[in-house]
Amino acid sequence: MELHYNSTWLNRLNLEDIIYLASSITVARLLERNDFSERFSTGKPISLHEFFYPLMQGYDSVELESDVELGGTDQHFNVLMGRQLQEHFKKEKQVVLLLHLLEGLDGVEKMSKSKNNYIGVDEEPHEMYGKTMSIPDALIVKYLELSTDLPLEQKKQVKEQLGKGKLHPRDAKMFLARTIVSTFYNIEEAERAEETFKAVFQRRSLPENIPVVKWQGNGTIPLVDLLVELKMQPSKTEARKMIQNGGVRINEVKIRDLNKLVNIKEEPIIQVGKRKFVKLVRD
Repeated sequence: MELHYNSTWLNRLNLEDIIYLASSITVARLLERNDFSERFSTGKPISLHEFFYPLMQGYDSVELESDVELGGTDQHFNVLMGRQLQEHFKKEKQVVLLLHLLEGLDGVEKMSKSKNNYIGVDEEPHEMYGKTMSIPDALIVKYLELSTDLPLEQKKQVKEQLGKGKLHPRDAKMFLARTIVSTFYNIEEAERAEETFKAVFQRRSLPENIPVVKWQGNGTIPLVDLLVELKMQPSKTEARKMIQNGGVRINEVKIRDLNKLVNIKEEPIIQVGKRKFVKLVRD
């Protein structure tokens, strides 16, 4: 495996090189890209520099002399640009393989860490399981098809049972969640994650294996600061929003006071959302 940074060759291009590269493609061709054509037809602005993105990506294929380029369906236009530029520079054209995009937990945007709608492959089993259970019902089959290595016949069977109403979406998602956790961990971890999910969401009780954090000092700390310190929220702004929206509990009591002080002596259990738990103990 080799890792290349395209700055290696793009930084070498001077103005004459860029103009020559730009001469290999027409504006009409660039406007064939869906987002460009839609914006053009509705009178929305397109900056000139945006046209250079597919051009630069295509030039990567020229420099690498790539045989195959793998991309998502959203990159259809850009990866085909590589073939066009390779032909322009009299090189053998690459084969393009496109993969379906997987929508994230919101069911709308593609799964992305920056959009915070993702299931991380390195997350804890209970978190992975819980997130899988939160996907929209309409995406069960797609997740089954794209994120598991189950036999095609088994995937088809689940799809048919869902379609005929013989399988409840909740049960299908539990099967999907077990399968995903088992893939990245093992069946034992998947079963423990399922039991934790049932305890928290079906029996409304606290999970058995709550992470314990040792905390120095015996005083108090503002809840907003604590959520950030524990990395249960990425920022104080997000922590305040979570509190205001009723997503934070201390010892199973919902907290809405933004100025709430947490008493470390009480060794409280902090809950954020439905899946994040931490128990504080004095160090």
